[in-house]
Amino acid sequence: MIRPFLLTLLFFGLLQTSHGQTSFNTTLKKELDSLKILDQKYRADLNANMRGKGDSLAVVYGVRKEDLNDYLWKLQGELDSLNTLKVEKIIEEYGYPGISLVGKPTNEVAFYIIQHSKVIDKYLPVFKEAAEKNELRFVLYATMLDRSLMFRDQEQIYGTQSSGMSVKNQTTGDWENLSFIWPIKDPSRVNERRKAAGFSQTVEESAKSLGIEYKVFNLEEILKLRKEAMNG
Repeated sequence: MIRPFLLTLLFFGLLQTSHGQTSFNTTLKKELDSLKILDQKYRADLNANMRGKGDSLAVVYGVRKEDLNDYLWKLQGELDSLNTLKVEKIIEEYGYPGISLVGKPTNEVAFYIIQHSKVIDKYLPVFKEAAEKNELRFVLYATMLDRSLMFRDQEQIYGTQSSGMSVKNQTTGDWENLSFIWPIKDPSRVNERRKAAGFSQTVEESAKSLGIEYKVFNLEEILKLRKEAMNG
């Protein structure tokens, strides 16, 4: 689930025209837009594989169909690592590249790249500050916070993260796939928190859009099931 180069910039910060309009850092904007394309390069084919188009894709990539998913994740993982390094350098030089620097929707590119990285916790305070300054949608920061909590085996706050595992049917003894919304802190009030954060869907609606029937699990249940799955 979880799966340098020095930028030569034409502008630093914000330039104001005589008409009071904002001129963005166009070089940085183009750079981030190109990173967005790379961020999705193989994810599109991974989604297509899930939709049953694996046969034709396996031919295109010259691999066996059963190896296609791992092969695509390997390629995307290599791009994700390079993208992360580039975004880290951007943040180091400019702080979060938000609306005032690169405009919409480019201001969300750094979020998606870090969201797909292994350095979420390092930059979580940067994203929080950007959201509080309206440089980034707060729902994106909330999503990143939830992912960080899930990766640390803690309860999430806004119910944005789902997971899955194999569980043993206690009646038949067979192993079955279980998809679920990761345990939520104070789940009875999660929809209040979602609304305040700017989410348009309830947690139930969000789960349904992911093909998951929402059920409240506590953290102890999930960690126990995961341990059982790992032990076979």
